Amino acid sequence: MLTRFGLFSCLCMMTSFTLASEVKIYAAPSFANAFTDITKLYQQQNPDQKVIPVFVDPVTLVKQMQQGTNADIYLSTDKTSLQALNQNKVVNKSRVKYLMSDQLVAITSVNMDIPFGQAKQFKFAQAFKGNLCTAQLDTSALGIYTKQSLTHLGWFSNLQQRITQNSDSRGLLNAVQNGKCDVGITFQTDALTTKKVKIMGVFPVNTHDPIDYYINLTSQGEKNKAAVQFQRFILTNPKVRSLLLSYGFTNKK
Repeated sequence: MLTRFGLFSCLCMMTSFTLASEVKIYAAPSFANAFTDITKLYQQQNPDQKVIPVFVDPVTLVKQMQQGTNADIYLSTDKTSLQALNQNKVVNKSRVKYLMSDQLVAITSVNMDIPFGQAKQFKFAQAFKGNLCTAQLDTSALGIYTKQSLTHLGWFSNLQQRITQNSDSRGLLNAVQNGKCDVGITFQTDALTTKKVKIMGVFPVNTHDPIDYYINLTSQGEKNKAAVQFQRFILTNPKVRSLLLSYGFTNKK
């Protein structure tokens, strides 16, 4: 017969095991579709482990992590956020690993035919008559990249009064495919999630900060064996790399 102390010890061990088999991941929404498939692939091989994804815009995500969340792994889209989290000791920069990259693209409805050029000489504002849909230009990662590129190319001032800012990429895509905006600017990975829009062209990579994804173990995640194992799986499994490429991510290495 178990003593009260013995029963308590067993319960503690069971609780510890459950927590150790759970991995909580914070990631940008643009990673959601690919990550769903990666999680399924991982849990087929590790059915005893539970992966809990939280998809939040990177700017909001960093604020939440700084305020204290239970994230084990953080998938980031820029080094600035990593530096901020490193200063707060949420992540250790020595454990940051490059995963994949994305591209900034101009999109329009499949029913429209609008030209696009990558050079500053191209008159983007004159290529279409309607509105331009973007993400929030000053508060979202996608919006910040968009504003950087438009400004670098000298197009922002001529388009500023026609820009419609959206709270998320899904709203942006819907606005373009429904004709509320003639053109939208989004990540390539988001553009490929629907057949109702088409990519007009890709913005030159030298017009905005690199859109690179990094996979990072948090200070909490470094102590979670399941999180360490899941990160290793993402970085080394060839099927994961193939999945990411199929969703429109690119690989610099």
